[in-house]
Amino acid sequence: MSTPKMSAEDRLRLNAWAPRTWQRMLSGRRLNLVDPSPMDIEIADIALGLSRNTRWNGQTHGDHGWSVAQHSDLVVEIIHKRLQPRAPAWVLMAAKLHDASEYVTHDMITPLKAVVGNVFKEVEDRLQCAVHIRFGLPARLETEVKALIKRADIIAAATEAVQLAGFSADEATSVLGFKEKPLADVRLEPLPCRLAEERFLEGFAYLDKKMHLERR
Repeated sequence: MSTPKMSAEDRLRLNAWAPRTWQRMLSGRRLNLVDPSPMDIEIADIALGLSRNTRWNGQTHGDHGWSVAQHSDLVVEIIHKRLQPRAPAWVLMAAKLHDASEYVTHDMITPLKAVVGNVFKEVEDRLQCAVHIRFGLPARLETEVKALIKRADIIAAATEAVQLAGFSADEATSVLGFKEKPLADVRLEPLPCRLAEERFLEGFAYLDKKMHLERR
């Protein structure tokens, strides 16, 4: 399966926003943001970017930022330990990579996404499809799997809001609109970037191996 084909018209429209649409990664890959190739995506680049990319625009308690890498691992934990303990490895991998595009786009807060509009959403979607294909997942997930990951994502976000971002439990519902309650039996601990990166990579390696075993 390949990334969704881009029409010449769409390419011209998106290219009009920037004369150079690729970024050089530390792995040496040049990732085209407008028309990304799965072959230019490396998990080491994703782990580095997500571990240095903070949730809540960095406005969280603690000596270190709460990274997208840690958020991603929390979403996996919520699914595995609470929502669907028997979920196959590929579903957990999809959960782990649900924000992988943010190693390029960063974790843009919801109000700013609304301002930026559709171009950002298109770029984010194409990047996410390329990430999925690179690591053996469907380009776009089935509705049921997306809903499961989204629910875990909201539980994680509600927990982060209350424990780290200064919101009360009531505000998580009334202001942020979260329909899931924050977890009361876990304690979130923001980690240094290097440790968050290492844990993200360890979790990826475990799930990648398990995916291959389950597909035999």
